[in-house]
Amino acid sequence: MDELPLDPRTFLNEIEGHLLIAAAHKEGRAAAARFADRLDRLTDGQRAQVQRHFETEYLELSRASWERTAERGRQLRDEYEERYRRLRQRLFAAWLLGCALLVATGLVVTGLA
Repeated sequence: MDELPLDPRTFLNEIEGHLLIAAAHKEGRAAAARFADRLDRLTDGQRAQVQRHFETEYLELSRASWERTAERGRQLRDEYEERYRRLRQRLFAAWLLGCALLVATGLVVTGLA
């Protein structure tokens, strides 16, 4: 109990990760069983070995896919953050220009009066 309190968002992300892994294991086992069932001439030992190898490969492919997806998500986040930063800069510049025009108009109007 000496651990620091866990952020709820981090906690939910951890749970989601565990659920994804559990689902991938289940899917891998089901896919391995379907694959091995098509191979009629395997002994029980061979079938179990094929299923283990298939499930391992399935999980490795799933992990690689998740890593590519996460990397692409990071790339997109960086791109959008940069675009948002530029947009904020342009809006701020437009706001400053608008304020300067208002002040200049006010000075011209008061100078004419």
